[in-house]
Amino acid sequence: MVWNSASDFFAMGGYGLYVWGSYGVTAAWMLLEPVLAARRHHAALIAIGEMNEQG
Repeated sequence: MVWNSASDFFAMGGYGLYVWGSYGVTAAWMLLEPVLAARRHHAALIAIGEMNEQG
């Protein structure tokens, strides 16, 4: 595919919204996933600590 301008590149032959939207969702998920994993890890550690205190 040949692009004559930056606007042609970002339009992606009419599929720009789908292409750039997909990149945006993927980038957001890649940034959010480590945060969510750290929160789950922290919650698991707290649960283990509570179980150890109980018995």
